[in-house]
Amino acid sequence: MNKIKSFFQRYSELKSHKVFYLQFFLGLLFLAISLVLNYAANTYTATHGSSAVTDIVLDNIPTMRVDAVFFEGIITFVAFITLLALARPKRIPFLLKSIALWVAVRSFFLILTHLAPPAHPALSPSGNIFEKLASGSGSDLFFSGHTGLPFLMAMLFWEDKILRYVFLAASVIFGSAVLLGHLHYSIDVFSAFFITYGIYRIAVKIFPADSKLFDGSI
Repeated sequence: MNKIKSFFQRYSELKSHKVFYLQFFLGLLFLAISLVLNYAANTYTATHGSSAVTDIVLDNIPTMRVDAVFFEGIITFVAFITLLALARPKRIPFLLKSIALWVAVRSFFLILTHLAPPAHPALSPSGNIFEKLASGSGSDLFFSGHTGLPFLMAMLFWEDKILRYVFLAASVIFGSAVLLGHLHYSIDVFSAFFITYGIYRIAVKIFPADSKLFDGSI
């Protein structure tokens, strides 16, 4: 009963945070713009792909089917993030803006180099909306979104020890899956950790008020 009361109290407290609503809608706007950029980048890479190349990791591991992790896994992950945001609404502006920045930066990287996907990927095309959300054009390789997004969440929720390890585990699991399925090159996966950490640090710098609202400092 106390948990339910606490849940509704978090929303009632927002009445005194008028700036929250402005930052919330700005976060939605930034995310919408980043998704448009991502769509444009995917379209570009789909029409400018070159050839597949060799990879020291992929050349030495078997190809495995990872459909469940690749599609349903990422959808479950996004649903979990949504529930966390709704549970503590003050987190939402920084969460939206951080993800928007991450998507925008990844969109920029996508258009720089146009390698074709690794040879012999093990993935069954389903043609549904989940496939399109999870895999884009199939050539949206650098850097791995399945690896980077969970790691970004680990950075955001670092102070919560349980969530930190849940997201770090998710990042490793998703990263391993895309390698075992030969869906990404190894550089796509390993670089995602370093680039995502940089994006997180930039987000903290350019959205300081939202960051403090996220961690409860204000």
